[in-house]
Amino acid sequence: MSFKEQIEALLASFLEERKDLFLVDLKISADDQITVTLDGDNGVTLQDCLDASRAIEFNMDREEHDFALQVMSYGLSEPLALNRQYQKNIGRELDVVLTSGEKIEGELVSVDEESITLLLRYRRPKLIGKGKEDVEEEKVIRLDEIKKALVVIKF
Repeated sequence: MSFKEQIEALLASFLEERKDLFLVDLKISADDQITVTLDGDNGVTLQDCLDASRAIEFNMDREEHDFALQVMSYGLSEPLALNRQYQKNIGRELDVVLTSGEKIEGELVSVDEESITLLLRYRRPKLIGKGKEDVEEEKVIRLDEIKKALVVIKF
């Protein structure tokens, strides 16, 4: 079993015990710097990162293979990458940039395997008469059309 396969197996075993957490990214550099990025259905705590680190660290022999390990949580400023991340952010505002360059902001209302649905709220000129009216419409966006999707952070 290769070094990378050993790390993947240890991570898979840890995540099997912690169903609320999931792997977003695993990078192993040429000089064996391991970077694990986790996310969770209810967020990721420092303790979660420590537990994942220990699951790898305590089951690898440094005499056999020397490595550096960093386990971190997926940041709010990072774009959503996995379907499960979209799922956990239902009800939040997203800024979405499409592959066409179009930018859309709306509330994430549903997610399936191939698309997301945003609720768009905006004002437009009335179709009849003067003034403006409030409009709500749902827009379905295929996941393969999304270049980048960020959660809007509100204070």
